[in-house]
Amino acid sequence: MEYDITQPGDLSLSPGEARNPGRRHRDVLITESSANDPGLTAESYEFLGDEDVPFSRYTSQAFYDLEIEHLWSRTWQWACREDHIPEAGDYSVYDVGPYSALVIRGEDLKIRAFVNSCPHRGMQFADAGSSGAGKQFIRCPFHGMSWDLQGGLREIPCRWDFPHVEDEDFGLTELPCDTWAGFVFVNFDLNAAPLADQLDCLPEHFKNWGMENRYVAIHTSKVLPGNWKMCMEAFLEAFHVLATHRGNRKQGGAGWANAQYDIFGKYVTRFIHGPTGQDGQSEDEIFAQMGSMFGDMFGNEAEDLRPGMTAREQLSETLRAKEGAALGVDLSSAPASIMLDSIEYHLFPNACFFPGIRIPLVYRFRPLGLDRCLHEILIMKPAPETGETPPPAPVVHLDMETSYTTVDGFFLGEVLDEDTENFHRQWAGMNAAFKAGQTLGNYQEVRIRRFHKTLLEYLPT
Repeated sequence: MEYDITQPGDLSLSPGEARNPGRRHRDVLITESSANDPGLTAESYEFLGDEDVPFSRYTSQAFYDLEIEHLWSRTWQWACREDHIPEAGDYSVYDVGPYSALVIRGEDLKIRAFVNSCPHRGMQFADAGSSGAGKQFIRCPFHGMSWDLQGGLREIPCRWDFPHVEDEDFGLTELPCDTWAGFVFVNFDLNAAPLADQLDCLPEHFKNWGMENRYVAIHTSKVLPGNWKMCMEAFLEAFHVLATHRGNRKQGGAGWANAQYDIFGKYVTRFIHGPTGQDGQSEDEIFAQMGSMFGDMFGNEAEDLRPGMTAREQLSETLRAKEGAALGVDLSSAPASIMLDSIEYHLFPNACFFPGIRIPLVYRFRPLGLDRCLHEILIMKPAPETGETPPPAPVVHLDMETSYTTVDGFFLGEVLDEDTENFHRQWAGMNAAFKAGQTLGNYQEVRIRRFHKTLLEYLPT
């Protein structure tokens, strides 16, 4: 039984009010353990208009140049994880466009970020995207000038030749730097507002989901063909599952079709979807359908739904036990939605966070020019409660033609290949179009529209 996607719906509704027929995701969540989590049961949609979004925002070099100058220079961006730089002297370089930050942990164990440029002749202290450990000080590889880990001037070789330099005026330029949920953020605006302003509801929603206690199990970095916004926006809606992910479209009864889309503010949006069953199905039918999604979870013999249990609650109970044992963590209090659903928060401008256990992803997208971008994916697993937490996985670099399935243990490889196969055609189509822009759905693609409204606030009119 599938949803009838050909029905026009109730045409008497106001724009943005229409929803796919059937069980709404939130209506299911409030009947289970997820109801006790205010973040999961939050709902916030607003109609944001229905005008087309111009293709020129993706294909115009002039528009891209405005983004580089006015967007990337003024927004908080996730640079690395705290466990990428666990000890004094450990560092990681974050780059976007022409901007580069040297993120380093000081002798006092505080994390700071400095402009990755020597004040002498502009030499970078470390290469783009590089990282390292155990620095005693920050040394320029060109002439050997050095600074302590707090950014203060330490030494100028041939100091006699620089009588015009005052030590206190020749320190490194420190960038705003802050942390949330184990992630380190930087901002290239020296007068930036606090990170908390951009995070909006994220700290409150995520407070019980343990992102700070996770580690990087897999880390990929893949070059994609197309503007960074075009590629990122493909991951902001589940509407594409219908055609792009043909093998997953039923998802135990309309996982993609009844996705919930939330606008929590100009910086934070969310979708949440997963197996819920459909109107008219019994809990036994839903349970059988959902059980088929999870393969051999039940061992050699399939379970029967116990009296008084819903399909989602019993399935999540099984998942808590099996995943908890495999990961070495206690998941007994995890809400059903955290165990079962695909939950994605987008933080403006370029990061997506999935707090779930089954799909534990973190994304970010960075421009590599007008027509290419870098898509990084982290698989974030809960740290085991006993024994040592594994160190962050090394980055696996993939070019445009290399499949995600080549990455050892990457269980979403085929799905992500299907996503990325679209981009060659979409980029070519945007450039070939006679039509001026793309026409978005009022509900399923509202997160894209919210993103563009916020983007335009950063650019000169």
